[in-house]
Amino acid sequence: MPRFIARNAVAEALKKKGLWKDAKTNEMRIGVCSRTKDVVEPMMKPQWYIKCSGMGKEALDAAIRDENSMLEIIPRHYTADWKRWLENIRDWCVSRQLWWGHRVPAWYAVFDGDMPEDFGASDERWVVARNQEEAHALAGQTFEGMKFQLVQDPDVLDTWFSSGLFPLSVFGWPDDTEDLRAFYPTSVLETGHDILFFWVARMVMLGITLGGNVPFTKVYLHPMIRDAHGRKMSKSLGNVIDPVDVINGISLEGLQEKLLDGNLDPGELAIAMEGQVKAFPNGIAECGADALRFALLSYTAQSDKINLDIQRVVGYRQWCNKLWNAVRFAMSRLGDEYLPPSNASPDMFPFCCQWILSVLNKAISKTVLSLESYEFSDAATTVYAWWQYQLCDIFIELIKPYFSGNDSKFAAERGFARDTLWVCLDNGLRLLHPFMPFVTEELWQRLPSSCDHKRADSIMTSEYPSVVECWTNERVESEMNLIEAIVRSLRSLAKESRERRPAYVLCRTVVDWEVICNHQMEIESLANLSSLMVINEKDDVPTKCVVSVVNEKVTVYLKLEGSHSAEIDLEKIRKKIDDINLQQEKLLKMMSVAGYSEKVPEKIQQVNADKLESLRKEMLQHEKLLKMMSVAGYGEKVPEKIQQVNADKLESLRKEMLSLREAGQHMESSNRCE
Repeated sequence: MPRFIARNAVAEALKKKGLWKDAKTNEMRIGVCSRTKDVVEPMMKPQWYIKCSGMGKEALDAAIRDENSMLEIIPRHYTADWKRWLENIRDWCVSRQLWWGHRVPAWYAVFDGDMPEDFGASDERWVVARNQEEAHALAGQTFEGMKFQLVQDPDVLDTWFSSGLFPLSVFGWPDDTEDLRAFYPTSVLETGHDILFFWVARMVMLGITLGGNVPFTKVYLHPMIRDAHGRKMSKSLGNVIDPVDVINGISLEGLQEKLLDGNLDPGELAIAMEGQVKAFPNGIAECGADALRFALLSYTAQSDKINLDIQRVVGYRQWCNKLWNAVRFAMSRLGDEYLPPSNASPDMFPFCCQWILSVLNKAISKTVLSLESYEFSDAATTVYAWWQYQLCDIFIELIKPYFSGNDSKFAAERGFARDTLWVCLDNGLRLLHPFMPFVTEELWQRLPSSCDHKRADSIMTSEYPSVVECWTNERVESEMNLIEAIVRSLRSLAKESRERRPAYVLCRTVVDWEVICNHQMEIESLANLSSLMVINEKDDVPTKCVVSVVNEKVTVYLKLEGSHSAEIDLEKIRKKIDDINLQQEKLLKMMSVAGYSEKVPEKIQQVNADKLESLRKEMLQHEKLLKMMSVAGYGEKVPEKIQQVNADKLESLRKEMLSLREAGQHMESSNRCE
């Protein structure tokens, strides 16, 4: 009898027996099938369960034992979720009343005279086995001498039970196969943290129980993707991003056509379309798979969520053009007949070639370490920084003069630069390949093969770069750090001007003077200078220049062209002084904390003391600079009112500096006494 008719019949039966009391309207939310519009109500039925207390305890112990844990969860803080789930685990209902899935391996013994509605009524008639033949044999033992038929339960297994067997079933379990012995347990499982219990814990429980060991030794849980504002992606909000649309690109009209083809009700459809107009007014630009992949990897440092901004993906697509341009530059300089070296020993290489190989070594080392520790964002950042800021922005710019014309004095340098450029691109593309597989494959195939012709058919099967000890050169890197600092200061002084101007570098130590003299060409090239003169404190201070203090030992001067406001330079110096004061205050505050000398290691205390001394020296240089500018025509060009304000400001800064010095000396004296 249908349920609604049955309810009316029950009501009538109660009334006839005088048991009916009353009927009242009860407001409630009724579930309705989205397709048939039938009222959906729960119905009690017998279900199959798995007892999980023992399996849960074994899975819990596998991950939380500090020293001998068989399973590592990355990031580690998700171990708390693992513990919370498995310490409070309940028996697992594994039967589902669906049309698809693995059938429950249980058969019911039906005897002559049984009615259809009696199916499953007796627990004693159920037989659980691997297959029907095994079930029939077991039933024959239980119901010996009786005539029966076996009918399999129509229910299917919970999908998480079926997928929980995956690490075993792919290797042929339950048979004792060669693959199972060789590859079980596996190494790493990568999945989302939202199914840590539903899937991962179930695999571990079943793996230990049925396979005798955990199915994998590490679990890497990736972040979940949300929109640029941190909202969960939802069709009704119109903020769902289809990866295919990011790869191939799509117009706003195309996005909205997808919504119209969906099954949203009119109210949700209007909200979703409005959301798309706000989020993607111009649609989504074609970005390609590599840019999307690299963006997602770069985002993995954002804890458990990725707030995906499409513009960042677009930025990485444009960066792919940078890679193409770098290889195009290389191919034009290498030439058709170029044969790469089988190995690169940088002892005779020019300075810039030695430097790029040394920082490439560090990039390789850091990338490999980051990948091994599953810090994918750090790895992506390291590779990006080497390509963008070291190879393209510095090295390629520094070797351009070697290929300008056919100057015989650069003949040796040209050869070394070609070899270094090829080594960098070969290693750099292989280093980048896991992050951007398609563009790196295309570009790597265009590079010439090495002399020994021992090259893989694909970058995918080639060896990943490894550190070459002879490339590391700390001295060269230290010198380049100074050069970069000088170039940054000169570029800041030049602002947006593209005119080549003369510049001066004032050095207060012999070491820095020698370094800069040896690398004038590099500084001139990177800073776009017409000339560079290195001076010391005995030389006359250049006039008609804008000035910047690189550090306490080096100051740069850039020749002025046209009108220039001295007040702007003074304001820059004052801001720099304010910044130094702020750094000193933070450092002194940290060093003045109670117990600093006892709790902080001596090495760190020395680093902090050296930093404080460096800031003091830099402050003195800025004070001298202010004094010098006050003498060099400052009084005639700047109104008296502004001069007075600056003088008051300078006096205030000097008093503040004196106070900070006394505090620092007092603190250091106290530390020595302790």
